[in-house]
Amino acid sequence: MKQTFRQRQRGAALVVGLILLVVITVLAVSGMNTATTELAMARNDQTFENAFQAAETGLEEALAQNTFDTGSPTTVTKPITSNESVTATIDFEDSTIVPDKAFSLGVGTGIAAYHFLAEATAESNRDSSPTDRDATATHTQAFYIVGPGSPSL
Repeated sequence: MKQTFRQRQRGAALVVGLILLVVITVLAVSGMNTATTELAMARNDQTFENAFQAAETGLEEALAQNTFDTGSPTTVTKPITSNESVTATIDFEDSTIVPDKAFSLGVGTGIAAYHFLAEATAESNRDSSPTDRDATATHTQAFYIVGPGSPSL
């Protein structure tokens, strides 16, 4: 018996159809994994941005207090939201004499520059319990205040 072309091709459409379904399924699963990864990256970036902004807020809050003590550090702790908090510290670093009009070092007019270092550390948590997806940010700002040349402000 001689088989015709149609008889030899019986079932080939089924095999080709199944192969195409497998390829489409693999592409769909790969696309879903990529979308999930990109969503997690965006969430992580948002959490870090929240911590960054909270640290900036902490610096502004600490500087707005206007309590610059040369004897002991000033600390400000503030909850921003239920999942974000910031702690800012202002430390006295050093004082230098402000030179007079002739700019000769060592000869001052009784005015000193008091150098401080402000540092704010903020945390942004996803949930109430710590996870590996939480973020922290630390901002540091140096500044000085010009005042009388006495041992303390």
